[in-house]
Amino acid sequence: MIRLFKHYVPHAVLLLGMVDVVLLFCAAEASWVLRAWQIGMAVTPVTHRLGPLLTFAVAVETALIAVGVYGLDALHSVRFAAVRLIVGVAVGMIIVSVLSFLFPGLTLWRSNALYAALIAPTALTVARLMLGRLLGSETFKRRLLVLGAGPRAARIKALGDRPGAGFIVCGFIGMNDGPDAVRGAINRDAIESLADHVVNLKASEVVLALQERRNALPLKDLLRLKTTGVHVSELSTFLERETGRVDLATASHSWLIFSDGFASGRFLSSIAKRQFDILVSLVMLIVSAPLILLTAIAIRLESKGPAFYRQKRVGLFGEEFDVIKLRSMRQDAEVAGQAVWAQENDPRVTRVGRFIRMVRIDELPQLWVVLKGKMSFVGPRPERLQFVTSLAEQLPFYDERHMVKPGITGWAQINYPYGASLEDAHNKLEYDLYYAKNYTPFLDLLILLQTVRVLIWPSGAR
Repeated sequence: MIRLFKHYVPHAVLLLGMVDVVLLFCAAEASWVLRAWQIGMAVTPVTHRLGPLLTFAVAVETALIAVGVYGLDALHSVRFAAVRLIVGVAVGMIIVSVLSFLFPGLTLWRSNALYAALIAPTALTVARLMLGRLLGSETFKRRLLVLGAGPRAARIKALGDRPGAGFIVCGFIGMNDGPDAVRGAINRDAIESLADHVVNLKASEVVLALQERRNALPLKDLLRLKTTGVHVSELSTFLERETGRVDLATASHSWLIFSDGFASGRFLSSIAKRQFDILVSLVMLIVSAPLILLTAIAIRLESKGPAFYRQKRVGLFGEEFDVIKLRSMRQDAEVAGQAVWAQENDPRVTRVGRFIRMVRIDELPQLWVVLKGKMSFVGPRPERLQFVTSLAEQLPFYDERHMVKPGITGWAQINYPYGASLEDAHNKLEYDLYYAKNYTPFLDLLILLQTVRVLIWPSGAR
């Protein structure tokens, strides 16, 4: 994987993204040449239209990222990818249309853009058919040697057996630190030189997955490997990189303290983030005001009670604040203010409420909370105090998610379905901790783009 702004991107995804940008540029150029031939116009050098061609390629590539073209499902199914490519190009055309209105000189003519939009999905699908085997081959996969053969090592094996894994486990070495749980593991005593064994296996990384480190960690061997260019990873760091979340089963206080993350240089990023929140929330409030008003009227017509509701949520540094939403449940959804998990097909949800939850219209009034500064566009989902108190007692490091401002959307929201149980809260916490630990403006941008995918394919909405 390649680390971009503290976030890991698989080599295969990066290569495919670069190929897509080139193909989109070529599709735009082909449309220009085709249109020039139709109207009998001489074709000028490509340097004369670099701006419009690049604008089209970047706009559509941004849309492809947003709709999930580079997700695991799309990478392993050409049919699945083709559908997302068509949707992505359509969304990209909307972006191009907006840019053509704002910056007429930097975009393709409408007829050219239409031809490019027709050419692009075919070219991108053909590229996936041609590169499919290469992207799924061992060319882009790292070879790992795992020190340990217990349950922790078994987790790595299970992760490597999943479709789309970015690594291959070439061997396990039992370190006499507990009973083995992996078949075929070699005992450390049977290996004369760990360094030579790594070379023979052509491993580029060694992962420490010991059950008990005391008197089992081969420090001299690991130092020799490190100095010869072999990457040595601790299990928690490895799982964070491969899964995009902090694994609570292996994470410890010492690892969180000494591992990379929670950088102090966030001051300028926080200022930029706040300015973005103010500008975008103000514009979106103005644009969405008619929709909010019409939805509020529909809610009042269907059921008794106010169209909006306020609810206390826990935010930055554990401070409570009022969140505002359009009401999607009956007024008597909770008895005596007792917090209750939302369930799938919850009978308390009204007909209007079910629709606005599915398309996320109920979240629009939270733009006011963002404008006031209590929330951000991106961050962990704010929870109610009753849930926070209970979850903090049952889940380790739960309070650490409150070290960043809560958001309307977040890393957990785009990677995990709506949670309504302790297990769901556990899984979402792992994503929230990853965000809190690795926050950068790049990750915020990626989350905002991927939120479009959740809006188009609203799985998990309740």
